[in-house]
Amino acid sequence: MSEIESAGTPAGPIAYVRRGAGEPLLLIHGVSGHHGMWGESFLAAVAERFDVVAFDHRGIGRSWRVAEEFTVADLAGDAVALLDHLGWESAHVLGASMGGAVAQELALAHPSRVRRLVLGCTWAGADALEETFGEHAPNFMASATCGQRRLALDLMVEANLSPGFSAGPGRYEEFAAAAVSVRVPGPVTVWQMQAAQAHDARDRLGALTAPTLVLHGTGDTVVRPGAGERLASLLPDASLERYDGAGHLFFWEQPERAAAAVVAHLLGRPSQI
Repeated sequence: MSEIESAGTPAGPIAYVRRGAGEPLLLIHGVSGHHGMWGESFLAAVAERFDVVAFDHRGIGRSWRVAEEFTVADLAGDAVALLDHLGWESAHVLGASMGGAVAQELALAHPSRVRRLVLGCTWAGADALEETFGEHAPNFMASATCGQRRLALDLMVEANLSPGFSAGPGRYEEFAAAAVSVRVPGPVTVWQMQAAQAHDARDRLGALTAPTLVLHGTGDTVVRPGAGERLASLLPDASLERYDGAGHLFFWEQPERAAAAVVAHLLGRPSQI
């Protein structure tokens, strides 16, 4: 993993890692996520073609600490501040889960800053929560508040990975090690969940001009696959790719295929997988 750098912003420092070369690509993770949870295989593959920056949201790791609630739009503002620090007038943006909601807000509020967009395991808005979020969405809140390290990890693995994948040799341990490699305070996770559930861009997505690729695992039990399908249908220039059997973090389970799809889309080429 690359060395952690710090971006000075008006609100406070934002921690990030940077690697690769090429056109700029900003990665935005979801609830309880951080720069170490993209998975080395996926991150290395996209860094072969792009100048990649993955950052930690406010309150996470070495990013500035928070003491009050925030919105998805606030997190999109943090992303803009990071772009300013990097000197990137525009960049490709990949957002996963809550990070996908942040990416939507970023692209809608600052369309000139987003070249092409990838939205993974995410949603447009939650009119009926049960139609958007699956049975393991509450695991994030439970993990943040249970006060038991092993149970918290069990809940995170259950939410993010499909049972068949996580049962493979060493896979639980690899994911758990990545998850705990960066400090994720429980209250921040709770505020992230609240912000995520309040996200609703459905009546605005028709104005989103960036060519968009929507990716979703068919075994996702956090954000239902149908939510990804509805998201793609609301976008004027979008395609949808499904990952059969993959859980919430499909790019952790199928990194080569996911990276190939992302690279092809961002370069404006048809996917070869």
